[in-house]
Amino acid sequence: MSKIIKILGTGCPSCKSAEKVVSEVVSELNIDAKIIKVTEIVDIMMYDVMRTPAIVIDEKVVIKGKIPTKEEIKALLVDNFANNACCSDENSGASCCSDDEKNTGCC
Repeated sequence: MSKIIKILGTGCPSCKSAEKVVSEVVSELNIDAKIIKVTEIVDIMMYDVMRTPAIVIDEKVVIKGKIPTKEEIKALLVDNFANNACCSDENSGASCCSDDEKNTGCC
């Protein structure tokens, strides 16, 4: 299942740098992800973001107001994929899925 990664920003140099970092990491990790640029202020404000650039992965704001490093994006994407891997068809009985309220990254 393809991930949706949104780059929130009006097109300033920092926003373009953030997009470049995300694109490079997605390519390097060979991740199935669609990268979408969100440039309209009204759309950006819907994410409660007041400083750009911001990165949104599957509708969750994960970075605001700075250019992420490659390491930060790698960690976010690897963690995001790992948290959702237990819910795939082949792992439907995985033990990481629980009723614990703190376990919000899975199921």
